[in-house]
Amino acid sequence: MVVNDLIPLGLVLLSVVVAAIIFPLPQRVARLRSTVNLVGAVTKLVLVVLLVPPVVAEGARPEFSVPFLPTGGGEAISLVLRVDPLALFFAGLSAVLWLLTTIYAIGYLKGTAYQSRFFGFFSLCVAATVGISFSGNLITFLVFYELLTLVTYPLVAHWGDEKSLKAARLYMRYALGGGVAVLVGVVWLTMEAGPADFAEGGAADVADFAAGSPTVAVIIFALLVGGLGVKSALVPLHSWLPAAMVAPAPVSALLHAVAVVKAGVFGIVRVVDDVYGIEVAWELGGLTPLLILASITIIYGSYQALRQTEIKRRLAFSTVSQVSYVVLGVTMFSMAGTAGGVVHLVHQGIMKITLFFCAGLFAESMGAHKISDLRGAGRRMPWTSAAFTVGAFGMIGLPPTAGFISKWQLGLGALDSPHPWVLVVLVVSSLLNAAYFLPVVYSLWFGQKEDEQDSEQEYDGADAPEPGTARTGDDARVHEPALLLIPALCTAGFTLIVGLAASLPFSPLEISRFIAEGVFS
Repeated sequence: MVVNDLIPLGLVLLSVVVAAIIFPLPQRVARLRSTVNLVGAVTKLVLVVLLVPPVVAEGARPEFSVPFLPTGGGEAISLVLRVDPLALFFAGLSAVLWLLTTIYAIGYLKGTAYQSRFFGFFSLCVAATVGISFSGNLITFLVFYELLTLVTYPLVAHWGDEKSLKAARLYMRYALGGGVAVLVGVVWLTMEAGPADFAEGGAADVADFAAGSPTVAVIIFALLVGGLGVKSALVPLHSWLPAAMVAPAPVSALLHAVAVVKAGVFGIVRVVDDVYGIEVAWELGGLTPLLILASITIIYGSYQALRQTEIKRRLAFSTVSQVSYVVLGVTMFSMAGTAGGVVHLVHQGIMKITLFFCAGLFAESMGAHKISDLRGAGRRMPWTSAAFTVGAFGMIGLPPTAGFISKWQLGLGALDSPHPWVLVVLVVSSLLNAAYFLPVVYSLWFGQKEDEQDSEQEYDGADAPEPGTARTGDDARVHEPALLLIPALCTAGFTLIVGLAASLPFSPLEISRFIAEGVFS
């Protein structure tokens, strides 16, 4: 593939063009709206895949820049879009999951109102996410980061009822509060050290500034990672995320797997590895407090997930826990740990979107919103239940899933770091993951609804039905809509494939190791 410097701009504008076409479309032209969505999503995925060999193997770094803010010295600070391996890693995740979530959303929202508005903001959300991934400096990152907040608000508030609007307002308060902290940190750092271009090993000007003014550098570091911690749902800044579960299932999937929480944690990775640099962040003492906070979030999120009775809220608190594995990895101060944190960006997204796809299917087909409603669902919705089981096993970290690869790599990082106690956090969190997922999986396949248990007692030994056959009408198969089921099966398949193919060239694990080597070079 011939790499052109306009490619990163084109990939961002592609989703903007899709949104511009979709917004004015009337409600009745569902086929045209779906076609535009799918063509845009497929085109973006193809372009991102074609970029992998030249960027990762050949070292190409396509870059587009345009003057943005004037400075007193006569030179303008530029908006910079640059494709590097980490940017491509995040953009690849968004491209794959955008396509699958688009298919899912088309089926999920069929027959509902305001679809053009939904898919328009959905596309703008993807544009902002890709802009975040390709940002070449902190100023560019800030612009797209705040844009993401604005375009996701209508998605959270989509249903328009009081509960949705309340959750959207809570999300906006948290996001804007965190955004202000990031804004202050970016402006302050830019005044002290310049525009802070992202670079492997950290920006040289930031390193010089940190050496001369370590106290101010630490304060700015705290502002940046603290503000980013809101979208990352770090404790105690996480409350907006469970509340946002009133949004449609495709929005929940997008928030948890690729857009908002991933934007926050991706920003933390950029600040630690590519702005300050891992060595400077370690010398300033900024990594250990963030490592401890991530550890607390992992355990707290898992504990809260265990206490939830609603499916989506349990998954939401699971996200609070699981996303912090990324922060845990990049703050261990070990190459293996960084690789584990970076690869979990992709692995967690694939696994968690599987679970939210399945949660939407259970709700739409069975009216199941609580965990107790899932008893026996494996007999009624076997394919959805199978996909959920794979996603749950991945979250626990059972082989050969993607989650096992992430946790194994993080475990290696813990042993190779100055903080071997992190291994205990990983073990405890995995046990808690098992405690809140395995009972659900057991209930799916072996549980019975209360009316089924009562009816079973009415049979004598001679009249009892064969095991596995329906006893009541509640045990009958339920239709699993193809447009909702296929994306769930695809991501469940990816959960297994990336685990089994972890050692192959260009696998997420191998790319993450390549990125980690650049961080420590």
